[in-house]
Amino acid sequence: MSRTNFETLLEAGCHFGHLKRKWNPAMAPYIFMERNGIHIIDLHKTVAKIDEAAEALKNIAKSGKKILFVATKKQAKDVIAEKAASVNMPYVAERWPGGMLTNFPTIRKAVKKMANIDKLTADGTFSNLSKREILQISRQRAKLEKNLGSISDLTRLPAALFVIDVMKEHIAVKEALRLGIPVFGIVDTNSDPNSVDYVIPANDDAKDSISVILDAVCGAVAEGLEERKAEKADQDAAEKQEGEKAPCKRAARARKEEEAPAAAETEASAE
Repeated sequence: MSRTNFETLLEAGCHFGHLKRKWNPAMAPYIFMERNGIHIIDLHKTVAKIDEAAEALKNIAKSGKKILFVATKKQAKDVIAEKAASVNMPYVAERWPGGMLTNFPTIRKAVKKMANIDKLTADGTFSNLSKREILQISRQRAKLEKNLGSISDLTRLPAALFVIDVMKEHIAVKEALRLGIPVFGIVDTNSDPNSVDYVIPANDDAKDSISVILDAVCGAVAEGLEERKAEKADQDAAEKQEGEKAPCKRAARARKEEEAPAAAETEASAE
């Protein structure tokens, strides 16, 4: 079963590429034709690529690992924040902090700093500080929240990166490639698909196009999470059942051991 279809993608304007003069020749296999100087993307290929990417993302989510969603351009940031949060995945929608993956421990320190500020606020330590100091710390907290709040749950490197506009997010893509983290991306006709492991050829500028693709992939992620939950519940139930059986088995074994000497005595007296 397909995650989406040709008509849905067409309606959302996923087929509109960039001007012919701005194209990247490596995108040729995904281009259907040229109309009025604009490249038109082959949506049949987009449908197949969405399915392929969705299946891989579903398996990552099922394994309990995190997928980091990245989109800092104006028309994509709100969509990515909403869709990634709906499946409880981390995202970067403000500015990509350079070295976020390659220098992950430093980013984690900044996130911990945010948690420490919250702790100090909760236990009343701040009430002893001057107004100026409280204002400075509050500003620092707000800045950290804006840039790193959406990745506060990311305690280890993500298992995959999902990027909208691989040209704009080239630093993130480069870091992921250096660390061997697979990259999923919506790739327009002006971008290089060779830097992406799972290419979704589509319009990466229109909000509707971005939204319809994210609906399909996040739906797959949600399925993966549900399957993981169901498997865990089955496992817990099986373990509980096994635990309940254990005392009965032990009692039966003890009874057998008690009966054995008595049986041996009966046999001896019979002889």
